[in-house]
Amino acid sequence: MTTPKQETTEALAPTLRVGGAPLWRGLLDPAGQVALLAEVLAVLDEAPPVQLRTPGGKPMSVRMTAAGAVGWTSGPAGYGYAPSHPSGRPWPPIPPMLLALWARLLPGARAPDSCLVNIYDAAARMGLHQDRDEADLGQPVLSVSLGDAALFRVGGTARGGRTESIWLESGDIVALAGVARLAFHGVDRIRAGTSSLIPGGGRINLTLRVAR
Repeated sequence: MTTPKQETTEALAPTLRVGGAPLWRGLLDPAGQVALLAEVLAVLDEAPPVQLRTPGGKPMSVRMTAAGAVGWTSGPAGYGYAPSHPSGRPWPPIPPMLLALWARLLPGARAPDSCLVNIYDAAARMGLHQDRDEADLGQPVLSVSLGDAALFRVGGTARGGRTESIWLESGDIVALAGVARLAFHGVDRIRAGTSSLIPGGGRINLTLRVAR
């Protein structure tokens, strides 16, 4: 099973930083992407994606599910984490490949207890937001991209400031950590047809975090 391309510590240095967030370009090679997708599809079988609504009742354009002890949720009561899928079943375990990536890229962080799975079609977007529903905001968030390219935008910790944009491609990994942990970030659009990894097209974004 293929994970990052090389095993040396030096190979795990980020390729660049966007808005202060480290980015590892193409860290998962094609074989690694196929292997990870198989683990993610098993998660989707156990916990089918749903379309959540904001507290104001607006449906989100991405479909979502999760793995781990808790999964992120949204509804009339607000945003937060829940111990079970909307069906009432426990969330499936976090895929082993993702746990291995977290341990290698973020060796000083606590082990993640949640992995959000966001599924984008060509029309899906994610508005600028902060990840701040976690109990310990000092712990990082690790984001893994599979499938079609996404225009990722990241800014500072105050809404309305300067932002940077970059296309994330299949196999890229970004960490919201350190000064970028509470950066506003989002996805402006999807470039359909840029990857043949996911049957039927689209993008899957996996975000590991320490929720509790």
